[in-house]
Amino acid sequence: MVASVLAGCGHAPFRAPDGSPRTQAEALPPAAPCTGTASFRLLGETRWGLDVQFAGVPVGGLSSIDYNAADDRYYLVSDDRSAHDSARFYTARIHYDAGGLHSVQLDEAHYLGAPDGQPYASKRAARAGVAVPDPEALRVLPGSQRLVWSSEGDFARGFGPELNEAALDGRWQQAWPLPPQLQLPASKSASTGPRNNMTLEGIAIGDDQKTLWLAMEGALKQDGPLPARGLPGGPLRITQYDMATRQPQRQIAYVPDALPADNLTLPLVAVNGVSEILADGPGHLLVLERSYVLGTGFSVRLYRISTETTDTLTMDALVPGQFEPAAKTLLLDFAQAGLQTVDNIEGMTWGPRLASGERVLLLVSDNNFNPAEVTQVVALAETPSCSR
Repeated sequence: MVASVLAGCGHAPFRAPDGSPRTQAEALPPAAPCTGTASFRLLGETRWGLDVQFAGVPVGGLSSIDYNAADDRYYLVSDDRSAHDSARFYTARIHYDAGGLHSVQLDEAHYLGAPDGQPYASKRAARAGVAVPDPEALRVLPGSQRLVWSSEGDFARGFGPELNEAALDGRWQQAWPLPPQLQLPASKSASTGPRNNMTLEGIAIGDDQKTLWLAMEGALKQDGPLPARGLPGGPLRITQYDMATRQPQRQIAYVPDALPADNLTLPLVAVNGVSEILADGPGHLLVLERSYVLGTGFSVRLYRISTETTDTLTMDALVPGQFEPAAKTLLLDFAQAGLQTVDNIEGMTWGPRLASGERVLLLVSDNNFNPAEVTQVVALAETPSCSR
């Protein structure tokens, strides 16, 4: 544990009538009437600049958010790469109701331990045999005192992407095996394998709590190009794991959108990919696509996909005509969500329901420790589709 300091306003967590913390597992009121298609309305947003600190360290790089009903806290990982402090995640309390998002309150920070038992060092002080991690996703494993987190890798020093399991205090426990296609090839000049900074970006825990999904941000080199203006990207891979054995079971392909057609200003610095995934009922995931074009800014879209499609786990390359990508339905373009701005949104989780029974989707942005960006926490209330 690094420290226990508060950031933001101090509001008490949700409480049941008897004063005990309210969790998702408790009986809920009837859900709000469904509509023809799922829709979201903005409850509120909180915005922090780089002046917000925790234990003397700027709060930033927040790349994931996960709600843990067992302790009524949110877990947020930073992709700091151990630059401002050792690799770490925060726990927080978030207070909202039908009237809005009232506070985001950090209460602890924990170092992520390396396999050698020590905190991760920065690039300047990196230890032999130990990667400098780039944490991008974190989920608490239900019914346990453990979590999983992904790193995009330390390509410059020969370390590929990783899926790690840790204790709730951050101590490293074990690595989960990756399918061979997702691992870093031995040769840096290889025409196959993952692209630097386009690897393990999203994790989802299935509603059955038996399945874990792990999403790449972009396509493998052999699977196709990255998105361009007017051209969708090559299919990226989302792998399903058996949580009991920690082994990959199957895999699906997902095709990201083309770069937004109106992003024409400086197309040489532009990217679009998957920044997070989240379980949304049997056989479905929510997929967050986030794009950036220098000179235009960020664009974020939320899709719902079916996981019932071709298994690509044993395919060395995704050849058109030999697989069916996941069918996707647009739920929300964040440009229409009523936010002050759309920033670099990278994490999402379901929080406790509103008194009406509506689900609440919470999202967080990664400010890249850039004064031109913000740490943005967003709360959206969902009116579900009648077809679900």
